[in-house]
Amino acid sequence: MGIFTRFRDIINSNINAMLDKAEDPEKLIKLIIREMEDTLVELKASCAGVMAGSRKIQRQIEETDAKARQWEDRAELAVKKGRDDLAREALLEKRHYLDRAESLQKELQEHNVLIEQYQEDIKQLEDKLHSAREKQRLLVQRHIRARGKMRAQEEIRRIESTDAILKFEAFENRIERMEAEADLVNFGRKSNLESEFDNLMVDEDIEKELQDLKSTITQKGAGSPEN
Repeated sequence: MGIFTRFRDIINSNINAMLDKAEDPEKLIKLIIREMEDTLVELKASCAGVMAGSRKIQRQIEETDAKARQWEDRAELAVKKGRDDLAREALLEKRHYLDRAESLQKELQEHNVLIEQYQEDIKQLEDKLHSAREKQRLLVQRHIRARGKMRAQEEIRRIESTDAILKFEAFENRIERMEAEADLVNFGRKSNLESEFDNLMVDEDIEKELQDLKSTITQKGAGSPEN
């Protein structure tokens, strides 16, 4: 696959759609980024080659223009010396270099157009690569969260599958029994204050019963005949 074919495929590709269909999106995005990076390196290398060729053509144009001026000066010298034949030859050489310079100018323009295309392609690919790297960063974060969530769920299942919960419940029941036993220790016992009031009530009842007994005895004594 040629560099431009790969580049066009990358630029036209829908990364999100590719990731949605992938069984391993994180692995796929790594492959996509690697392909982009390789293609970007080749694009930049090719662009650098064209730029070097452009500079070479520019130097050739300058040399050709200098040659044309040189033959023009020679033609003027020949005319001054009355050598029209040499002047004609010099002007032919000048025309030859001017034609060569014109051809080089067209080639230079083609190189400049190609350089602009390369630079635009490089910019597009760099933007696409930046987007892919951002997508990779988000995928990695999602993967980390998913892996953490999976570990948490596995730990919950592991705990539920062991006797840890049963041990905890047994310990909780033991505490509840101890609390109940502590409540039974004082069950039925009254406080000192309640006992004192109960004693007062008993004393009052006894006193009342005693007074009733005395009254009964007094009444009986008053009703008996004198000896």
